[in-house]
Amino acid sequence: MRTIKAKHKAIYEPIADLVTYRAMPTPTVPMNMLDPFIFLNHHGWQEYLPHNAGLPFGPHPHRGFETVTFILEGDLTHKDSTGMVSVIKKGGVQWMTAGSGLIHAEVSSPEFKAQGGPLEILQLWINLPAKHKLTLPKYIGLQAEDIPVAKYDHEKVKAHIVSGNWNGVQGAFEPLTDIHLSFIDFKEGGKFDIKIPKEQNVFLYIVKGEIKVNGDDARIHHLIEFNHDGQMIEMKATTDAIILFGYATPFHEPFFAYGPFVMNTREEIQQAYEDMKNGKFGNGEDL
Repeated sequence: MRTIKAKHKAIYEPIADLVTYRAMPTPTVPMNMLDPFIFLNHHGWQEYLPHNAGLPFGPHPHRGFETVTFILEGDLTHKDSTGMVSVIKKGGVQWMTAGSGLIHAEVSSPEFKAQGGPLEILQLWINLPAKHKLTLPKYIGLQAEDIPVAKYDHEKVKAHIVSGNWNGVQGAFEPLTDIHLSFIDFKEGGKFDIKIPKEQNVFLYIVKGEIKVNGDDARIHHLIEFNHDGQMIEMKATTDAIILFGYATPFHEPFFAYGPFVMNTREEIQQAYEDMKNGKFGNGEDL
């Protein structure tokens, strides 16, 4: 079995009135520690009252990586400078490849702002290798019913397969690299085992509840860091629980991130700012 190197607690950093826990980066989790998984914000759980202002993420640029957004409660409206607009509801996932650059906004729907309700959203950033940094931007949003579900342990474990192949179940999205990604619902006592090659990095974040990971306790708002000394990961829920789980081959490339851009060098970051100023990310004024 893979041994656990550390359990890192997410930092509470609210954004305006939005409850937010940042799991990475933190003082103990460098941004590139789990290459290519580089950033995770956990928004909520919280209850919004009717006639609320909704999410605070107005138009902003990105280049050089991908965002994968999981809507566990509430909804999320995506708008971007390529002309894409979609509203994804509870259980759905948005996968945006920023690539060469775009401007997007992530806001609540008019319905949610009028009616309120529970909200919980995870946003994960996934790096792109140098050969794909300037690929054309792309966005796909899928509702809950479009995400395949694999069931284990007499249906006490349900894995929502977002990308990669999991025991013959193909994920809903086809990423540019070998990203295996899912969010997994456990009923208390549910067990899930998986074998992952030693050289790959594992991403495991506990969204809700408590589980045992290779016999070690892990609880809500913790990111688990593994050693590369084994292949098996065994999980058992000690309460009802939800985890975000993924694995991928690290790129082992130079890494430079600043603000909304993730590139390989400082010079490429400077070029990103120049390109944005010169309108190469499109027009975000109407988003």
